[in-house]
Amino acid sequence: MGWLTAGEGYEVALVEGKVAARATTGRSAGKQLKSLPKALKDHPEVDRLRRFAEWLDRHAAACLAQVDTWMVSSLPVPTVLLARVWPDEAWQVALRDLVVVGDDPDEPGFLRDATDTGELRIVNLDGETVRISPETVTLPHPVLLPDLEEIREFAAELGVVQKVEQIHRATWLKPDALAEKATEVKDFAGGKFSSRYGLAARATSLGYRVSGGYATSRVRDEARTVEASVWIGEPYWDGETETGALSWHDEEGRALPLREAGPVAWSEGMRMAAALYAGRVIEEGADA
Repeated sequence: MGWLTAGEGYEVALVEGKVAARATTGRSAGKQLKSLPKALKDHPEVDRLRRFAEWLDRHAAACLAQVDTWMVSSLPVPTVLLARVWPDEAWQVALRDLVVVGDDPDEPGFLRDATDTGELRIVNLDGETVRISPETVTLPHPVLLPDLEEIREFAAELGVVQKVEQIHRATWLKPDALAEKATEVKDFAGGKFSSRYGLAARATSLGYRVSGGYATSRVRDEARTVEASVWIGEPYWDGETETGALSWHDEEGRALPLREAGPVAWSEGMRMAAALYAGRVIEEGADA
């Protein structure tokens, strides 16, 4: 976006997401000012740019949230859709360097570009830049990547920085030895919090939904939707509380035996429970 005339002797523009001004006359003509002059603070052009900046922030957050949803659920995404949104900087920031998988599940690569014809440019694990044009691609959840440690090492060599947490996302593998009728995991139960409100606020700040007495995370896993939930205390109670057990439920609300929780649902549920538990009150002298 270029500079816009704002009042006599000034121009304004968005610079790194903030409204900036520069003088058009005098010795400072053409130079960006360190702060916005008082005369411009209520100028219509300044107000318009501020509202536009707020919209850009909301748009960027929406792009990140959508890409995160695609990744967590490993949903197939049409390559023509990626090509269509790629020119938008907010979408590029969210998508660039994510691991994508096309027709060959054994050939993942880091997404670097998408052309208007639906062709994707990726860097494969051999360090080669290749072009692929499958009908759809997936952005796999890291627990589904068999060579995750190798991918992480290669990403470090490339200097990859992902805006959406994928390859460095904390993951948990479901144990093989699970009791047949078990429906709860208590690894992160008993975390003490000074108030139920504080625990609920922590859940919300981490991106989880609070419903009734639970913090929840809904995940599409193995072609079905599963909701992981952790007890955080009675909704209208604001005294001390503790994290409860972690469990998974199907779309009808039925508690799933642990053996039926898919790999992504298991990992995301454990990730939520661990993140909530990490904010607990740690008594002096107690183990962290």
